[in-house]
Amino acid sequence: MAVMESQNNSMPQPQTPFSTGLPQNLYRAATVRELNRTAIEEHGISGLTLMRRAGKAAFIALQSRWPDLPLTIICGTGNNGGDGYVMASLAKQQGVSARIVQCGDVEKIRGDALQARKLALQDGIEVVAWSDDFSMPEQGIIIDALLGTGLTGDIRGEAAAAIAAINASPCSVVAVDIPSGLCSDTGRVLGGAVRADLIVCFIGLKQGLLTGQGPDCAGEILFDDLAVPAEVFDALKPDSQRLDLPALLAQFPKRKPSDHKGRFGHVLVIGGDHGMGGAAIMAAQAAAVTGAGLISCATRAEHIAPLLARQPEVMAVAVDNGQQLAPLLAKASVLVIGPGLGQAAWGQQLLVSAAKTGLPMVVDADALNLLVKSPLLADYPRDNWLLTPHPGEASRLLACACAEVKADRFAAVAALQKRYGGAVVLKGVGTLVADSDSIGLCPYGNPGMGSGGMGDVLSGVLGALLAQGLAPIDAARLGVCLHAYAGDMAAADGQRGLLATDLLQPLRQLLG
Repeated sequence: MAVMESQNNSMPQPQTPFSTGLPQNLYRAATVRELNRTAIEEHGISGLTLMRRAGKAAFIALQSRWPDLPLTIICGTGNNGGDGYVMASLAKQQGVSARIVQCGDVEKIRGDALQARKLALQDGIEVVAWSDDFSMPEQGIIIDALLGTGLTGDIRGEAAAAIAAINASPCSVVAVDIPSGLCSDTGRVLGGAVRADLIVCFIGLKQGLLTGQGPDCAGEILFDDLAVPAEVFDALKPDSQRLDLPALLAQFPKRKPSDHKGRFGHVLVIGGDHGMGGAAIMAAQAAAVTGAGLISCATRAEHIAPLLARQPEVMAVAVDNGQQLAPLLAKASVLVIGPGLGQAAWGQQLLVSAAKTGLPMVVDADALNLLVKSPLLADYPRDNWLLTPHPGEASRLLACACAEVKADRFAAVAALQKRYGGAVVLKGVGTLVADSDSIGLCPYGNPGMGSGGMGDVLSGVLGALLAQGLAPIDAARLGVCLHAYAGDMAAADGQRGLLATDLLQPLRQLLG
């Protein structure tokens, strides 16, 4: 079983762990069920054997952290509950106090779970039925073996009451495979969900643990493939993948001694309407520290002096309309448009002029909102652009409610990519990156990054990577991970008060 990921010593390390030792492949529940079926039917591993392995893996994990504490195991009627019964038997054999609280009609327990229940009863495990007046213990460990990955609707009845009681308890909580009430496919809380301190996930890592509301319910995550043969996994494509910054950096081309600024592109940042100059300035700064050869910025006249004072390496030009932008567009190789652009006539003119060039570009912030509003910008899908919406912007791009985007971030990012083409970054915890073939999930970042200007810095990073020759999807994968990991490094001094510009030095340090 993976416990903690070994750190790559060649990379600067934040004080907080940036991930656990988890596999890259991520799965939906249906795919994991198919993995399970294949292991049983085609490789001769019995369901009960897998259940025993799962229970043992979870028991070993909790004992390594909270040895010999009494266990209260909340079991449902499915295979998740069967894992809990296995854990109870193992506890008995090790001399650890354990009792089971059965939630749901025992007559509904079938198959391997029923067999595990019978074995636990033979071992003399105490089993009590859930009741509305049941009191959770004040000490020990609570094991959430209530509900698995087959949820289709909001939690109600006994299960909802048990989840509320678990969350109200002062005890540490270990979830078996998935916190009960969390959708393993989307990361959406289905009415209510267990908030676990430790999760031991089996066979396939569930993608919902790492995005949406999943991280709110998941503390430390461990994974065990239950010794399922590699051939089982090779036969099925994962539904998404965790992105790995060290691997992405290893693929980033090294510079040759003869290289010069002309080989690393010319980024033109377009934005900064009245009162919003900081956004364009930060994007330009981020492009500079991420290695673009040349950086220009087309903005309002009032922002020129502050920009040059902040970053004299940027060629700053005041523009009043789209026509004045033409000479700058002719020199650029990559465009970053949107930071501080606004949605007035000035921003609309600049965006239309930029889009007509056909240059690779990063489209962010108000440029995304204008993309929806202007019929002159309906020339999509395009292969050579990179869109970076947050959920609110994504909902406008898809003409749906923001709640729909949040309910299934994976479906939303895939729909955005299909409609607009190129590469799409759906920002938020567990940021998603999609092209037409795959979805990647960024495992880095922290809540301190929820502050103004972070998206502007990301846009500059992405523009610089495009300018250095990366394809949109490769720039998106590397840029999102660089940005989030730099945020983790900057948060070493604390998350509260973390500023977007605090990421600039770590970004340069990461790229070396």
